[in-house]
Amino acid sequence: MNPQTKTSAKDFFLNLGAIVALGVFVGNLISLLFTIINKAYPVTTGYNYYGSYSISFPVATLIIVFPIYILLMWLLEREYSVEPEKRNVGVRKWLTYITLFVAGIVLAGDLIYVIYYFIDGLEMTMGFIMKALSVLVISFGIFFYYISDAFGRLNSTSRKVWAVVSGLVIIFSVIWGFSVLGSPRTQRLIKYDEQKVNDLMNLNNEIINYYSTNGVLPKTLADMSSYYLPQIDSQTQEAYEYQKTGDKTYNLCAEFNKPVDDKNQLSKASRYGNLSWVHGAGKYCFNQTINPNTYYKGVPPQQAYLPD
Repeated sequence: MNPQTKTSAKDFFLNLGAIVALGVFVGNLISLLFTIINKAYPVTTGYNYYGSYSISFPVATLIIVFPIYILLMWLLEREYSVEPEKRNVGVRKWLTYITLFVAGIVLAGDLIYVIYYFIDGLEMTMGFIMKALSVLVISFGIFFYYISDAFGRLNSTSRKVWAVVSGLVIIFSVIWGFSVLGSPRTQRLIKYDEQKVNDLMNLNNEIINYYSTNGVLPKTLADMSSYYLPQIDSQTQEAYEYQKTGDKTYNLCAEFNKPVDDKNQLSKASRYGNLSWVHGAGKYCFNQTINPNTYYKGVPPQQAYLPD
């Protein structure tokens, strides 16, 4: 091999960095699209998604990593324009074909999964179709780009076109994400609401523990001084409200920013076991009924309530 075509440390890290950046931004792009699809087209039967919808991390990653990928590819192309023989260095070929191999496997696997769903008679929901289409388009784009690069069919203009198209896809995905899940401010308000629901869940468990020990509900939260009580709303710095309404009934209240609007009403913020935590905006009270069998029966706290 000619000394000029030997792999230098610079060649190695530029090529490796570009491939790693590609993997990171593609992975987060798919994660972003899947989160949006989960929210826009929730599953109403079978497996249901429990948890919050957040696009913060994938969006932040795309904003940083995609420009890094473009920069690294630009640096590589600048090197190749000065020393064209560097296109044939071993590390570049290896990483290119590894990328082609992975993209091909993902492409084939996605098609197999879609055909399996169809043949097995499983429900082809809009969410499933859109997820499969997302993976198909992204993996095919990567495969087509790198196979064209491997055969020397790309030039400076076509590379710029690919970069612009990729950038537009990412921008469209981010805008779509904010339109479906709301602005960063909306996301922050939703997280506050999720924290409030979690606090009320924990507070509810402590009330049940108190009843299981004493056989009566506490008159006020002050009666439970020895228990761990998440009493303060982290957003408003106001105390959560506890109202004893009967021997075995009580209310837990908080101020919420947004209503729970999941179409299947099955997010972590909306259900816990058989107890509904679906809430509206503004002050909202959850009406709870204690299970009398809790007293000295050793029933786990999460089972010690009766649905309304």
